[in-house]
Order: sequence, then structure tokens, then C-alpha cells
Amino acid sequence: MSWGTELWDQFDNLEKHTQWGIDVLEKYIKFVKERTEIELSYAKQLRNLSKKYQPKKNSKEEEEYRYTSTRAFLATLNEMNDYAGQHEVISENMTSLITAELTRYVQELKQERKSHFHDGRKAQQHIETCWKQLEASKRRFERDCKEADRAQQYFEKMDADINVTKADVEKARQQAQLRHQMAEDSKAEYSSTLQKFNSEQHEHYYTHIPNIFQKIQEMEERRIVRIGESMKTFAEVDRQVIPIIGKCLDEITKAAESVDHKNDSQMVIEAFKSGFEPPGDVDFEDFTQPMKRTVSESSLSNSRGDGKSEPKYGSKSKGKLWPFIKKNKLMSLLTSPHQPPPPPPASASPSAVPNGPQSPKQQKEPLSHRFNEFMTSKPKIHCFRSLKRGLSLKLGAGPEDFSNLPPEQRRKKLQQKVDELNRDIQKEMDSRDALTKMKDVYIKNPQMGDAASVDHRLAELGQNIEKLRLEVQKFEGWLAEVEGRLPARSEQPRRQSGVYEAQNASGVNSCAQDRESPDGSYTEEQSQETEMKVPATDFDDEFDDEEPLPTIGTCKALYTFEGQNEGTISVAEGEMLYVIEEDKGDGWTRIRRNEDEEGYVPTSYVEVYLDKNAKDS
Repeated sequence: MSWGTELWDQFDNLEKHTQWGIDVLEKYIKFVKERTEIELSYAKQLRNLSKKYQPKKNSKEEEEYRYTSTRAFLATLNEMNDYAGQHEVISENMTSLITAELTRYVQELKQERKSHFHDGRKAQQHIETCWKQLEASKRRFERDCKEADRAQQYFEKMDADINVTKADVEKARQQAQLRHQMAEDSKAEYSSTLQKFNSEQHEHYYTHIPNIFQKIQEMEERRIVRIGESMKTFAEVDRQVIPIIGKCLDEITKAAESVDHKNDSQMVIEAFKSGFEPPGDVDFEDFTQPMKRTVSESSLSNSRGDGKSEPKYGSKSKGKLWPFIKKNKLMSLLTSPHQPPPPPPASASPSAVPNGPQSPKQQKEPLSHRFNEFMTSKPKIHCFRSLKRGLSLKLGAGPEDFSNLPPEQRRKKLQQKVDELNRDIQKEMDSRDALTKMKDVYIKNPQMGDAASVDHRLAELGQNIEKLRLEVQKFEGWLAEVEGRLPARSEQPRRQSGVYEAQNASGVNSCAQDRESPDGSYTEEQSQETEMKVPATDFDDEFDDEEPLPTIGTCKALYTFEGQNEGTISVAEGEMLYVIEEDKGDGWTRIRRNEDEEGYVPTSYVEVYLDKNAKDS
């Protein structure tokens, strides 16, 4: 089967067919190129998707990835990133092995095709030239034969005519012989040209054209083989990454199987456990006796001087622990405005005199004063740590020893701080060792450097190490203190609920003042912590409110006051409001407009009318 023998007369059709084959190859190259673009786009989208859900560094979200379920999700994101990388590999391999190779091959194929068809056209032109020569020789032979016949007839005519001279007859005879000789020469030339043409034609159709068409056939077959190999490569490129993609999927499966619900539950305990013991039973308080009731054994409240409680007249006691009060409610109870009250307007009314002048001896910070008043007046305060947490939230920053945290969380933070400081110490020591070795090298080889040049840096490192060691000792001391307070793991949690003797009751006021720090937080002495094991937890959710404080009188606003600070309330001149807490010496009176609006106003801005029962109390 050969195109040269079977398709010897289909030169134009073969030319069209081979051009169509090149067009198919270029179409396939375009298809593979678009496939590589899709793979790159898919890989980019997968990478962006993985990056989108990656936890942000040094954020709260990153801390959440310590659980097995979130770690499995993180492993899935990482594997998807590798999965995207395999699609990039597919794109790169298809580009290099198929697109680039076929593009180069198409250029070579076009040149080869052009060369073959150029040879075919040249052979075709040669045979056409030979044919034209044959036709010309044939026409010349035919013309000479006709001329010889006409000359012979003219000679015969002249020879038969008796009126013609002998010279004319001889001339006609010679002309006839010349024409016959020319006819013979044309015949010989025509015969030679015909033989040559037949030879050329045979050579053309049985040698040149078959050879040229055979080369074109081989070229076309190579193109078909090449496109088939490219399609095979197309599949192999995908197949090569299947094992790696399978490993990615296996790793995702492995990560999913590593999810441990029990471990995550335990980590939740470790993350949020406060270390406090649950509260004990609330003692029964007998309200049937009209006499003034004594302080219950479980109450931590005490008197301001004689060790007796002084509850306000008409107040209602609820069996709720104050850590369960709404956070904003607690802060409004604790905080009167930080700055001293503003003086009244210049046109002060004499009616403000019954309230008395503001005490000039008030030197204690209003916040700490309100805290001490709260500690001594509110019954059943079971926890100081919750109060400290509230104050630290109010003031915006926690203390260095993390005393604003529950014991268990504080222990973890302190342990992390100790570990971090130890790592810093190790880094400094490594740097010092390296500099020491460098100094030894300089001492042995002075030409390499000055040994005294590193002394200053060595001194700095020594000072840094000493500072860090002091920090470690400080945090280790706090850590030992916290670990000594924490209950043993094997012990059943129990609440120490007993009678607080006079010295303990009177110590509540003093400890509340002694533990006040300049930054507004409070620290506890170890002895007090040992005596008072009190539960506390961060209560971010809202619980039931306490019953509102009872009113002890009314007041009239003498001036307009714009309550712009937190804890204050705005009043208009002449407005009547309820008094729920009189001035404690800090220049502020607590009032209420309705159930949801209450706060502090300067005492000099209102005229207070206390109820008779409240005055007696």
C-alpha cells in the first residue's frame, strides 16, 4: 500500500489532507494548553482555599488548633496544599512534554511538508515541459510534412507544364527535395523527443512521484504516531501524580482517624478549669425573729469596726453568689467614677448645705474605697478572685503574676512563662559560649581579631542571663505558691465552710486594702488563700440579676449634671429621683431613675431626703 502507486494522480488532494493533519495537531496542542491553564487555575484556587482557612499566627484562632479535631482539619488544609501542588506538576509536565514538544514538531513538520510538495511541483513542471517539447516537435514535423507535399505537388505540376522552362522545373525539383529533407529531419527530431518524453514520463510516474508521495506518506504517518504518543503522555502525566495524590488522601484519612474525642474533652477541662472548689451549702437564716440577726457562719462579711454586720434596713437577701451577677451590674456596684466629683456651679444654692461639705480628708482612690465598702457591706462574698478579674477587665490589663486568673489557669500561664524564660536563658548561654570560643581563637591567633572586642558583649550577655534567672526565680516562686494552693487531684472537692472568728472577720477589711496594687489589681497572701478556699470562674454569660437595692429616700437635682463617665448618670435640674446609697465620704451619691437606670451623681448637685427608717438604720 503506497500513496505513490495508488494516489499518483491525487497530488492536490494529498496536499489538502496533509494540511488538515497539521491543523488537527495544532488543535490538539491548543487543547493541551487550555488544560494546563485549567490545572494552574485549579491549583491556585485550592491554595487560596487552604490559605483562607489557615489559622492566623499569634491569634486566638491559632490556640484553638491544639484539639485533635482542629489539628486534623489543619492537616487536611496542608494536604490540600500538596494536592494543589500535584496539579501544578501536571500543568508543568504537560507544558514541557506535550505542548512545547508538539509545537516544535509542528514547525519541523511544516518545513518537511513544504519541501516534499516543492519537489512534487518541480517534477510536475518538468514533465509538463517535456510534454510541451514533444508537442512542439510534433507540430513542426507535421508542418514540414505538409510543406514537403505541397513542394512535391508544385514540382510535378511544373514538370508537366510544357510552357515552363527547364530552369523553373529544376528549381521546383530542388525545392521539393529540400522540403522532403526537412520533413525527414523533423521526423527524426520528433521521434527522439517522443522517446525522451516517454522515458521522462515513465520516470515521473513510476519513480519521482512515488518517491515524493512515499515521503509525504511517511511524514503523515509520523504525525499520526506522534499525536497518539502525545495522547498517551497526556494520560501518563496524570497517572504519575495519582500515587502522590493518593498519599495526600491517605494522610487526610489518617488525620481524620486521629481525632480523639476523649482527648479533646480533657483539653477543654485543662483549658477552662479554674482550680477552685465548688461552694458548700448555704446556711439557713431565720427571719422569724424581730431582733437584729447575727452574721451567719458561712458569711464573709464583717463590721467596719466591731466585727458585726450592718445590713441596710429593708434589704432582701437572696441565696445567690455574687459571681453570678451580671458583669455590668457588678461593675456598677463596684465602681463609682474614678475622678473626684466636680464642684457645683458658681450659683450654688443654699439648699445644698444639708448634705454637708465634701470631706477634704478623702485621699483614698474612689475605686478601692468602693471595693472596701462593697466587701464590708455585701453579705456572702465567697470569692476574691472573681472580683479581681472584674477589676482587671475594668482597668484593661492583668498583673504580671497572672493573679487575675483562676488558680489552674494561673499555674499554666506561670509554667509557660517559666519555660519561655528558660529558653531565653539557653539562647543567651549559647551565644555566650560561642563568643567565649571566638575569644579563645582570638587569643591564640591575634591576627584573626582583637580578643578584647568581645568582652563588652560577653558582659552584656552575663547581665542578661542574670536578669533572666532572677525573672525565672520570681515566676517559679509564684508557681510554687499556686501549686501549693491547688487541691490534690485525688482529693474530693470540698468547700471549707465554718465559723470565721473575730480575727478572720476583721482581716477581710485589712486584706482587701493591703492587696490593692497601683495598677488596680489585687493580690492575695498565701495564708489568706489557705484559710479561704473560694470558688471563682470567669462568667461571661449573663445570669439572673440580684434584686435591686432598696430605696432609702428621695432627692431633688439642684443642678443639671451630664454623666459622661462610666458609672455616673445624667440628671436635669429639678428632677426627682430615688436614693439607693448615700454618700460614703467620697462625694458621690448613688441614685435610681427607674429599674434600668441608676448611677452616681455628685452629692453637692442634689438635695437628699432620707426616709426615717433609713436614718435610724
